[in-house]
Amino acid sequence: MAQTSISILCIEDNREAASLITEELIDRGYDIRLARNGQEGFAAILKNPPDLVLCDITMPVMNGFELLERLIALAPRFEHIPFIFLTALSDRDNELKGRTLGADDYVTKPIDFDILNTIITARLAQVARQTIWPERLNLSDREIETLTWAARGKTSAEIAQILNLSKRTVDFHIDNAKEKLGVATRIQAVIKAANGQLIDPYGNG
Repeated sequence: MAQTSISILCIEDNREAASLITEELIDRGYDIRLARNGQEGFAAILKNPPDLVLCDITMPVMNGFELLERLIALAPRFEHIPFIFLTALSDRDNELKGRTLGADDYVTKPIDFDILNTIITARLAQVARQTIWPERLNLSDREIETLTWAARGKTSAEIAQILNLSKRTVDFHIDNAKEKLGVATRIQAVIKAANGQLIDPYGNG
């Protein structure tokens, strides 16, 4: 059973479909809010951001693709809200377009609510991990820097030169990071930190 504090915004112009989705997800313990088109949905997200968005694609006023594009333009404010398309459009081009825009998942109608619930649970768990990790691990700035450069393939000697530190100091920071992450090797530390979004291996700098 889902926690009642989890808020889901369902953006669906078809009243029958919206009622079915609402009934099913309320039965599973979610707090559901409804919007009838993309414009209403956009306003609802700005006013009170939900924990997750379920959105139809083909709607009047503003379609699902346009809504997602507007949210992406406001990033990073809404980038951690999972966005799932619910649509009768089952062709591959539309699915690719949705994923390219940044949708987390794409579920075609008629909806299998067991599968949808599994997707919702997984996406919310992913967000929870991303939120909790930085607070729990508390890596220092130097530990993050050294791990980031290690993730980009640099040796301790190269990292020392980049950060104007001694090689011994670099190894010290990486060893501390390994201990906090609960791993034995540098590679394991890099993978775990990247998966938890504590470092950005592909960023600039």
